[in-house]
Amino acid sequence: QLQLVESGGGLVQPGGSLTLSCAASRFIVNNYAIGWFRQAPGREREGVSCISKSGHTNYADSVKGRFTISRDNAKNTVYLQMDSLKPEDTAIYYCAATIRVASVDLCYDVAGPYDDWGQGTQVTVSS
Repeated sequence: QLQLVESGGGLVQPGGSLTLSCAASRFIVNNYAIGWFRQAPGREREGVSCISKSGHTNYADSVKGRFTISRDNAKNTVYLQMDSLKPEDTAIYYCAATIRVASVDLCYDVAGPYDDWGQGTQVTVSS
């Protein structure tokens, strides 16, 4: 079974930055599409960003220009750099992996195609 472990969450003031890590084990991360999702209390899980096998990236409109997804193949880790954080970014953040993609250039911003999930890391943006 694939294993993904998120880290890097915490409490940050509005306008601040955090970098989340998604460390993968038992699989090679660049053979999979990786997605970042978040879920705030009382809300449905939403896609934040994803990176395809080939390195193409997608972002939710709410985070474009503020968040950056990247992958370090040597460390088998995917990162989510989050800048200019807002209170509405407060949520548990999850990373997920899927090998079931129609193209190496594709990743998905919905949870359905993803088969394996991490346990999540809490991000709280508050003054």
